[in-house]
Amino acid sequence: MTTLSRARVAALTSALALAAGLLVAGPADAGRHHISGHGSGHGHGAQQTVRFQTFNASLNRAAAGQLVSDLSTTIDAQAASVAEIVQRTRPDVLLLNEFDYVPDRRAVDLFRSNYLERGQNGAKPISYRYSYVAPSNTGVPSGFDLDDNGTVGGGNDAYGFGDFEGQYGMVVLSRYPIDYRQVRTFQTFRWADMPGNLIPTDFYSPEEQAALRLSSKSHWDVPVKIGRETVHFLVSHPTPPTFDGPEDRNGRRNHDEIRFFADYVEGGKAARYVYDDRGRRGGLAPGARFVIAGDQNADPLDGDSVDAAIDQLLDHPAIRDPRPTSDGGPEAAALQGGANATHEGDPRYDTADFADSPAPGNLRADYVLPSKRGLTVRDAGVFWPVRSDPLSRLTGVFPFLSSDHRAVWVDLRVR
Repeated sequence: MTTLSRARVAALTSALALAAGLLVAGPADAGRHHISGHGSGHGHGAQQTVRFQTFNASLNRAAAGQLVSDLSTTIDAQAASVAEIVQRTRPDVLLLNEFDYVPDRRAVDLFRSNYLERGQNGAKPISYRYSYVAPSNTGVPSGFDLDDNGTVGGGNDAYGFGDFEGQYGMVVLSRYPIDYRQVRTFQTFRWADMPGNLIPTDFYSPEEQAALRLSSKSHWDVPVKIGRETVHFLVSHPTPPTFDGPEDRNGRRNHDEIRFFADYVEGGKAARYVYDDRGRRGGLAPGARFVIAGDQNADPLDGDSVDAAIDQLLDHPAIRDPRPTSDGGPEAAALQGGANATHEGDPRYDTADFADSPAPGNLRADYVLPSKRGLTVRDAGVFWPVRSDPLSRLTGVFPFLSSDHRAVWVDLRVR
């Protein structure tokens, strides 16, 4: 679910009309990006700097129940390394992609108590007060032969790829209160209900088109209360634009999953088609503060996503791209070579360490994108230490101790 690629359907985007819990604050410890005083309290009325982070932690497992089993101990090496990265980067509001969904939140509670709240290799423990989890389309049977292989069943025929329901899910953790009553989820939104969508109509039957859901996992609007203000944490994990054929069904879906939040934050006419899982229609209210976060599986210049897929967010007039960087990304690209040698993008912005031979190489796949209105960028970074840094053991090279993705964070002044 983490292999990424790029740009096969350049002409398609011109046909679109872009119409629309738990972490404690403390001193930052993110490699070279040490920020004193980060996350210094809840003062009412005072402007606060809050760290928002996304991390595809690869805390998915091969079978239902396995994640709960692993997290029931304190000795799972991968979970410990993920927890240490979180402890050293110390985000206030965090999205974890690829964290298997468990209905009773048991997996989240176990990860908190057995890993995040225990200091890992000298890092300070982190405790959390708020979390949000919800069902994912992954592994949910569609009843159709969506991959056109002559049989119905299995991960490729689910609404979102997964070998069991909830595999590759996600969780939001927050130091600040979540307004649970105002959370909106878009798990069942139908792809066909997006005007100007890129559904490959010559591949999917009319019956399949009528049933297909847009989100390969889900799209969530999780309002976080920071002092007197609300910041809408808009999180998702679009499908990788690969593992398909010449019809490019996954590349097209990735494009439209990214487009959904571009339309949602546009609001008004652009988001008129949007409806959530409770039937409420429309996008964000004008002037609302928001942060879009997640593994978008799309690089602006390299890989195999539909041309301009991520540009729908990066070039959006209401969105700011902080362009977080690392020193480890360029070092890894130079050492690994292969596809990295032909990339157009600057490896300082890479967030994922993918296969280099023959492709796709390392890419920028993970994003934290705040609204221009009501939020000021103070700092940003990608947790990718250089090899001489002792913390590089947490990222390393394949097979990775933690994940093939890197944690990406942005410090925002809420005003």
